[in-house]
Amino acid sequence: MTDNPFTLIERHACCGGEIHFLSHQSQELGLPTRVNLFLPPQALAGARVPVVHVLAGLTCTQDTFLIKSNAVRYAAEYGLALVAPDTSPRGADVAGEDEAYDLGTGAGYYVDATSDPWAAHYRMGSYVRNELPTLIEEHFPIQVGHRGVMGHSMGGMGALSIALGDAEAWRTVSAFAPISSPSQVDWGRKVTASYFGGYEAEWTQYDPCLLLDSGRIHPGTLLVDQGSDDEFLDRLRPDLLEQAAKAAGQSLKLRRHEGYDHSYWFVQSFIQDHLKHHAEGLL
Repeated sequence: MTDNPFTLIERHACCGGEIHFLSHQSQELGLPTRVNLFLPPQALAGARVPVVHVLAGLTCTQDTFLIKSNAVRYAAEYGLALVAPDTSPRGADVAGEDEAYDLGTGAGYYVDATSDPWAAHYRMGSYVRNELPTLIEEHFPIQVGHRGVMGHSMGGMGALSIALGDAEAWRTVSAFAPISSPSQVDWGRKVTASYFGGYEAEWTQYDPCLLLDSGRIHPGTLLVDQGSDDEFLDRLRPDLLEQAAKAAGQSLKLRRHEGYDHSYWFVQSFIQDHLKHHAEGLL
């Protein structure tokens, strides 16, 4: 085992386990970055535990999901570690990265930018798919290979694309109100123009619907929850995900909830179901 690259910033007892606020120098991002880790009571007692990576949405940070979703309580109950990365590089000093909520800081989309000036640091795709999980499993009491991913909104898109893109590495997946087909909506078109230099084909490995269309199937069930009163419904397009899954033969459990919006109040309402879904597939 190599020297631990993580610096512990804070540690807090929570639900019988511990929350670790960490930082490290990312090779993929070329910058220092922050990540939060929850270790359940079982890990503190010496056991190696499964892990679920949780991806937040636009404007969020590594703090958002663990603080707002109420996931920690159920992760402790089921014996799951949680890993929460940031949503973009910080301090990349790209001109204009702080001008809009849906591009740049807080809006990495879990993709690797291919166009300058973004390409040097905006590599959240490789960071969350490869670098971070490898480091976490090497330096903390995690069962190697017992890995799931979940997310909200932009993070839901990331979770689906990560699991569909490498089903062997990610045993379980779920999402709240994901951007189901970013290449076909305004948020994604903004990414195409900036991060991908206008090349729409770059979405092939990140768009859940395009992945399904290309035959990338996950052996498990995709658990997706969507609120009917979501103010971003026209940009999330769960109908496209449903159509793509049906055409591809992908098992999808898409649950629509009357009266629920896009907020973390919605996420809190159904988070236990998601953690149970992951526990059943990972334990």
